[in-house]
Amino acid sequence: MTGNYKIHGVNGPVVTVSGKTALSMNEMVFVGEKRLLAEVIRVDEKKAIIQVYEETGGLRPGEPVEPTGAPMSIALGPGLLSGIFDGVANPLKVIAEKSGAFIPAGIQAESLGDKLWDVTLRVKKGDKVSPGQIFAECSETGAIVHKSMIPPDVSGVVESVKPDGSYTVNEVLCVVTDDRLNEHEIRLQHRWPIKKPRPVARRLSLTKPLVTGQRVVDTFFPIAKGGAAAIPGGFGTGKTMMQHQLAKWCDADIIIYIGCGERGNEMTNALAEFSELIDPKTGRPLMDRTVLIANTSNMPVAAREASIYTGITMAEYYRDMGYNVAMMADSTSRWAEAMREISGRLEEMPADEGFPAYLPSRLSEFYERAGCTENLNGTEGSVSVIGAVSPQGADFSEPVTQNTKRFTRCFWALDKSLAYARHYPAINWNDSYSEYVGDLSDWYSSEVGEDFMACRTELFSILAAETGLMEIVKLIGSDVLPDDQKLTIETARVIRVGFLQQNAFHKDDTYVEPLKQLKMMRVILYLHHKCRDIIARQIPISEILKKGLFDKLVQMKYDIPNTRLEKFDEYYRLIDASLSELS
Repeated sequence: MTGNYKIHGVNGPVVTVSGKTALSMNEMVFVGEKRLLAEVIRVDEKKAIIQVYEETGGLRPGEPVEPTGAPMSIALGPGLLSGIFDGVANPLKVIAEKSGAFIPAGIQAESLGDKLWDVTLRVKKGDKVSPGQIFAECSETGAIVHKSMIPPDVSGVVESVKPDGSYTVNEVLCVVTDDRLNEHEIRLQHRWPIKKPRPVARRLSLTKPLVTGQRVVDTFFPIAKGGAAAIPGGFGTGKTMMQHQLAKWCDADIIIYIGCGERGNEMTNALAEFSELIDPKTGRPLMDRTVLIANTSNMPVAAREASIYTGITMAEYYRDMGYNVAMMADSTSRWAEAMREISGRLEEMPADEGFPAYLPSRLSEFYERAGCTENLNGTEGSVSVIGAVSPQGADFSEPVTQNTKRFTRCFWALDKSLAYARHYPAINWNDSYSEYVGDLSDWYSSEVGEDFMACRTELFSILAAETGLMEIVKLIGSDVLPDDQKLTIETARVIRVGFLQQNAFHKDDTYVEPLKQLKMMRVILYLHHKCRDIIARQIPISEILKKGLFDKLVQMKYDIPNTRLEKFDEYYRLIDASLSELS
């Protein structure tokens, strides 16, 4: 689209163009002599307002604004995996080679590069192709086969196609003629608007869990594949650490990790850590199936918003190939703060705590892009979204946390007191919840064990009873409690310390499969039931405690390797032998 527009005013990342223009809402434009990447966010007859995704220092009135006629979009194709990008999908490694550690304003680099890919074509001349159909495959990394698809807005007949061979993402591999005789050149890559959800055939019910290997998540507060979860927590409660654990161990095929407005040293640690990790599934580097988007707190504030949409668009792209994708957004609070800053510069009417009135709708648009779907090409895939929330002062009543709760069905509330007591993951079992439990109960019963949900419910009831008892203990001490209530407190301690607390640095405890989780629950409840029967025969609990069984069960998570689950039988024999002496 043509147009000779000039900058009228600059207010931080917000640029104004005066007069009536042909610019359209959400159109991508280039601003200034340096051609800074930007997006139109408001249009009327008197002016157009543009949000710039790069540093605007040095911009002056009178500099040109160049329209593109297309919405803000990114390139999708082989080369995304193992990549590290900024919020608008610029490859940071390429930029570092060109200009050093800091990103200069206006620099542009191809997201996917010019690497040659060994491509196998799946169509031939004369074939009818439909939107989303897989037309070519190549090995993107040793872990993932990239399935290149016909763009969702293209269909027709293949007029010409190249033979199998080595090609770059920019070479035309086939030409498709549609019903109107328009020709479409099909490449390994295509562009897609980041704020427009990619189309699907239909959305599916969520019936399978995203297995994370974290006991407090998988057993107490599971998330479904295609679900959305929030991790709210104050400073130092372990949001980033928990997302790293989920990214390393969850059973998703692809990981998209977004550092949105986080501290630079945190992102540096994440980049270094992910680069060294070995994928337990494949034995190859974890980066082979990971995309990292680094948008640190010192980067332009408007790019925080773009980074969230960039990440979810990449996730949807791999979902369309039939993969299960897990997206970690750390943190959505920084994204909301960026919206608040832009809104303030636009002089919009503020709502709660200065956030814009459209905060709930933006959050809902984002989380609604999660889901399990049947794709246009007949495959099934999912996007699971796990968003960290950083409420100031750990106040969960603030607007971002409250609105996030409305649009996610899983809420992992991190507790400052648990974190400071070195109880990780610091998920408070009284404040957290998962609405996916009912949807996933059939899977747990059939794939793990018929008694899984019953064991979970009983452990929950013991913890709930302990919470009430501890209020009494704080007032008058534990000596006045009857023995059966003392037993509840002892069993709850085993659940808290021996089951819910997990050591990310221990080789056997960092990841625990659901079957081992069930066996741990069974042993804890077996001891609880046996002790309850003994107490009913008027034998004091002090005699039971002398046996040291509760302390032994606390160490169970370390003593039983993940490959030796038959060793749980030794615990049953130990419990029976020790307690038989009291009969």
